This record gives sequence, structure tokens and C-alpha cells, in this order.
Amino acid sequence: MPEGRAGPERAETLRHAVRVTLAASAGFYPLVYVFHQHEMALYALFAPVALGVLSRVTGSGRQRAAVFVRALPVGIVLAGLGTALAVSTATAVIGMLVVGFVLAFAGVGGPRSAGVAPGLQLFYILACFPPYAPETLWQRIVGLTIGTLLLALCERFLMPSAAAASYRSRLADALSAASYAAANAAAGRLDPAGAGRLRALGVALRPSQVPPVERPSGAGRSPRALSQAGSGTRRLLNQLADLAESPPGRPGSGVDPASASLLRVVAGVCADTAAALHSRHGARTGLSLEEAILGFQADRVGAAATPPGVPTSVLRAQSEVLAIAGSARIAQVAAAVGIEGKRTPPVPPRELFWYADTSTFRLWARRLAGNANLQSVAFQNAVRVAVGLGAARLVAGSLDLAHGFWVLLAVLTLGRTTAGATWTAVRGALIGTLLGALAAGALLYAVGHDPRTYAVVLAPAMLAAFSLGPLFGVAWAQGLFTLVVSSAFAQLAPASWQIAEVRMLDVLTGSAIGLLCGLLAWPAGARHEMRRNMAALLRDTAPLVPATVSAVLADRPAQVPAEATGLALHRWHLAEAAFAQYRSEPGDTGGSSGDWHAVLLAAHHVLTGAHWLPRLDGSALGAEDRAACWAHAAAERVAAAMRRVGTLSESGERPQQAALAPVRLPPGAGTVADVDLEHWLNTVTGDLRRIVSSPR
Repeated sequence: MPEGRAGPERAETLRHAVRVTLAASAGFYPLVYVFHQHEMALYALFAPVALGVLSRVTGSGRQRAAVFVRALPVGIVLAGLGTALAVSTATAVIGMLVVGFVLAFAGVGGPRSAGVAPGLQLFYILACFPPYAPETLWQRIVGLTIGTLLLALCERFLMPSAAAASYRSRLADALSAASYAAANAAAGRLDPAGAGRLRALGVALRPSQVPPVERPSGAGRSPRALSQAGSGTRRLLNQLADLAESPPGRPGSGVDPASASLLRVVAGVCADTAAALHSRHGARTGLSLEEAILGFQADRVGAAATPPGVPTSVLRAQSEVLAIAGSARIAQVAAAVGIEGKRTPPVPPRELFWYADTSTFRLWARRLAGNANLQSVAFQNAVRVAVGLGAARLVAGSLDLAHGFWVLLAVLTLGRTTAGATWTAVRGALIGTLLGALAAGALLYAVGHDPRTYAVVLAPAMLAAFSLGPLFGVAWAQGLFTLVVSSAFAQLAPASWQIAEVRMLDVLTGSAIGLLCGLLAWPAGARHEMRRNMAALLRDTAPLVPATVSAVLADRPAQVPAEATGLALHRWHLAEAAFAQYRSEPGDTGGSSGDWHAVLLAAHHVLTGAHWLPRLDGSALGAEDRAACWAHAAAERVAAAMRRVGTLSESGERPQQAALAPVRLPPGAGTVADVDLEHWLNTVTGDLRRIVSSPR
């Protein structure tokens, strides 16, 4: 069973336990003692347990209820499939392999499908065990429906959970703060004290800081766009914080009139986008900001070409403002696509917003195909779950274990993404199950076959299991759940104290299978894949650096090849998924700590520059051979540093800081394009320095 935390979540855990207990009791007791439908009662009992306890569904009461209702048709199909395949152990095992993989892999579609998958697994598990009784299918479906709807009603109306701040509202608040900071900077009011708040708002947009149900991680247009808007806004906030921290008197500190004008446009765009996010309609993707950016660049080029020119320090400060405007433009467009969620005409730069005019079917196909490989942690998890459940079904069926579904339940609830975490869970579960089996055995031995006593014990046992288990850990959960299932089955059929012994044997068998799978199938969890995907992200993004410089220095307008950006974006998604799972894994990280978010930030800076810089007219760029040679050499040096950092990050070694020295313009170079490239390359180099200087 999923483990929760005490503290602020304690009251919600207790309320949720009350809701699940009431839903399970309201279905189970009448079906047993009024209608005498034991098969129906079993499914009415386990439906709330599966969806309310085994699943990891978060959000408000309304959101949870909606998820449970939408999951009901899938649960009915799984119960029917399990009932049909229970005809033999072989068919049940094959079905378990397929169902286990599909449900676990469906988590790539977003947090809701990932959260409800463990509960849906139980519907197939319950139905695929003997006896083979297809004539009882209607009873199973009715019981499952009753239990699910009762749980949805309890979640919706009985002490419903409050809605957490949505990602849209977080994004809107962050953009409002960005608007205020940009307006202050335009007015010359730099606020170093407010920089920390800007950075904190950026951190609040990171997926690890957002409740799972609110994370924009789905495969559709809207979640993709909101995720990209979040990345752009985080970058914007950090850039504004850097600008606010510019110390007075530093060359280039403050802003010139042209930069102030562009910052005022940024402030207005951020305010409009924040208002659209709050209202959920009326988002504008107008070209006012893009036109302002292009006009600003044209004015810079004209001023630099007019004697006596513009000091390099001013050009550098303007490059910083230009980068701020570019981040704001990306956040604006992505937020507009996220609010509408509809297919739109191609949005420039098309490579960054490729999903805006892509059908939902193709978006899902791309997400599934992108994760259908051994480098995907989602694929690894799905294989681990499927093999574990399939092996458990084979063992339980071959040995004809009584209540064999408990073996699969143990695999389902105790499996973790690392072998160490699995062993920790198994160790606690065995201790708890042993104590729970002793208590249940003593109760069964003392009471005998009187179902009334077990009816009295069941509801309090469920309330204790569903509240104390999440609060105090897997030992409490497994021990109290042993008392729950013993009390429930003693009411459905005559039972002796040996049912507690069977429960202990089944949990031991399932624990051994789960632990073996953890040892054989990717025992390090997401740690290794995260390192490998982060390294691959840096290596596959590195070619964009010299390609971007070549596009900027071309005699005629050019763009970075779409194939290169497509590969980098694919690596970005795999790296983000591995990082998200790594952050969710408890226990020892094996010394792989580091600023992995800086890797994602470096790739984001490269991708952003690759699409913006070639579109900006920076003057006759190919005229000065010396400056062009410098730009090409600097780009190759930064690309080589990215590949080097990626390779050494994968192995855990630390590259030399000397290879990451800041980029400096050569004497005599100072065109607008030169300065813009210098600023961009230094931004990426700064990210690399953060990567290599972080603890390992």
C-alpha cells in the first residue's frame, strides 16, 4: 500500500480513510446480510480498497470522484477479461502479463492514468483466479460498480478534499510577478531583495514541487504547452532575478531607453498572459512582443553601425534584455496553446511548438513510441510490474495456493523501482504480516464461525489500516490489512485460524517474487537511466551550438536543421521522465546527487537560442573573418564541453573547470551578433559550470 507522510497531510489521510471505510462498508454489509450476494459483496468491498488505497489518486474531492467514475468502464472490462481467462493457469498468466504491462505503461499518459493503474490491476487479479465461474460475471460487475460509485460519492460529498493550487494558477502568479519585475526594471528600479522571490516562484513551477494530479505531464496539446510555458517562465524569472541583482555601477547595469521600452512590452505581455490563465479564455498570441523584439534588434544594429557606435557594455546589457524578451515570448505562445488546447496553425518557431498543429492521435502515438525502448524508465517499470505479476500468477496457480491472489497483491503493493527500496518494504511487510497473522489467528481461534463478531471487527480494522498504514509505514499497513482480509473472508465462508497462516505464506511468496524481480530487473531504479539520459541529452544537444552559429553567420537567412532539434527534444522528454522518477524514489541515492536540473536548463537554453538567434538580424555577419572564426571556435569549444560534461556525468567523474571558462569576445569584435552569441554561449557555459560544481 502506498506510504504517506505525517504532518500537514495527517488530517487528510484520516479523512480519506473514513471515506474509503464507509464506501467499502456501505456496499459489503448489505450485500452479505440483506441480499446474501457474497460474490457481489467481495467486489463491492475490494473496489474502494483498489481505487481508494492501492491507487495513488490525488486532487480535490471532485477530481478524485471523476477519476474513479472514468475508471469504472475499464475496471468492468478487466473483471470480464479476468473471468474469461481464469479457465486455465496458462491463459490467466498470459493475460496477467499483458494487462500488467499495458496498465503500468499507460502511466506515460499522465499522472491520472499512472495513479489509478495499481487499483485497476486488482480488478483483473481478483477475477483471474479459480473457480472459473463465468456465470458470476454479472455479480462481479454489479459489486464492482456499487463499490466504485459509493467511493466516488464519498470522495465528492463526505469531507471532500480541497483543491490544490492548479498549475495554471501557479503559472499565472509567476507571470504576474515577472510583469511587476519587468516593469520595475524598465523604470530603472532594480530590486535585489525581490530576486529571491522571483527564483522561489520559478522553483514552485518545477514538477517536483507540484502535486502529481496538477502536473502538466500528459501527452495532449494542453499539458505539453503548459509544461513548456512553465519552463519558459522559470527561465524568465531567473533572468529577471539576474537583472535585478545587477549591482549599481557595474558596466551595463540598469537599462537604456530602448531596453526599457522592450521591457515594458514584456511586462504587458506577462500581465495579459497571467490574466488569460486565470480566466481560462481570451489568450492572445499576438505578434506585438515578437515585433518589438525584431524592432529592438533592428534599432540595435542601426545604432551600432552609426558612428560613434554603441559601447560593448551596453550591447551586452541589451543582449540580456533580448534574452528576457525571448523567454517571455515562448511563455506567451505556449500558455496560449495550453489554454485553448485546440489544434492551431503552425506557431513560430515551429520546431519548439511542433505539437500545436498535431492531432491528438499522433501526439499519443509519439509519446508511446518514444517510451517504447529499454532506455525509458516507464518501459522498465512496466516490464518489471508485468513480469512480477505474471510470475506470481504462475506460482500461485501451479502450487494451487489458497487465496492465491494475495501473492499478486503482495507483488503489486510491495514492488519498488529499486532493489534496496523493495527490500526495505518487504522487510517491514513481513514483520507486519506476521504480527497481523498472529492477531487474526488468535481472533479466528477464539471466535470460531460466528460471523457477527467479524462484522463488528471489519469496519474498525479497515479504518485503522487505511489511516495508520499511510501514516506509520508498510508494516502497519500489512499487519492491519491482514486483520481486514481475515475478518472479511470469515464472513463470506467458514474459516479457521489457518487462513492467517495462508495469508502469511502468500505474502512471503509474493515478497520473494517481488524482491527477485527487483534484483534482476534494473535494480538501481531510475538512477542509471537518469545519468544516461542526462548525458545523452547534453551530447545530442551539443551539435545545435555550432549549427546555430553557422545559421547566424550564413550569408542568407538559415535555420538549424529540424532533425537535430527533433532528436534533442526527444532526449529532453526521456531525461525529464527519468528525473521525475528519480526524484520520487526514496532511500539511498547511491551518490548520484547533483544539480540535474541544471542539465535540463542547459539544454533548454541551447534549444531556445537555436531557434531565436538565427531569426535576429545582427548586421552583416560574415564580413569580419576574425569574428566569424572566433564564433565558430567558441561554439565548437562549448559543444565539446557539453559532450565532455555529459560523458563524465554519466560515469560520475568531475571535469576540469578550466575547460568551462567564460567566452570572451576577441579584440576588435563587437557587432550586435557577436555580443548576442557571446551572451548565449556564456549562458550555456554557466549552466555547465553549475553541473560540474554540484555535489556528487
